Amino acid sequence: MDFEVKKTEEDWKKQLSSEQYYVLREKGTERAFTGKFNLTKDKGIYKCAACGNELFTSDMKFDSHCGWPSFDKEIKGGKIITHTDTSFGMIRTEIICAKCGGHLGHIFDDGPTETGKRYCVNSLSLEFAPADSVEEKK
Repeated sequence: MDFEVKKTEEDWKKQLSSEQYYVLREKGTERAFTGKFNLTKDKGIYKCAACGNELFTSDMKFDSHCGWPSFDKEIKGGKIITHTDTSFGMIRTEIICAKCGGHLGHIFDDGPTETGKRYCVNSLSLEFAPADSVEEKK
């Protein structure tokens, strides 16, 4: 795939922490219930930690009790690309940042809201901008 933000793996390693690199570039997963945004209820925007692409608002977040931040939809405008993931003997839908190709997590069809979706996202792949520093987007 061709992404707007293009960097060498060496450049990504310099920019990201080793844990972020593992998740965003090597498609890793942080342990359940360990991420800093799992229980966050503050108002604001969640962005890709690698490139700053605005992905979700706090109004899209819900507590799914799965151990990772969960959202029922993404900010409109093609911010996220989906891809079939057949790793670990499972068939899942991976979500990646459309701007840099960073691995965010997976999307499932078991969400409790009207969308029926649960974007299950690694905290390590996110940055948070509080509402007092940005205008919320829907």
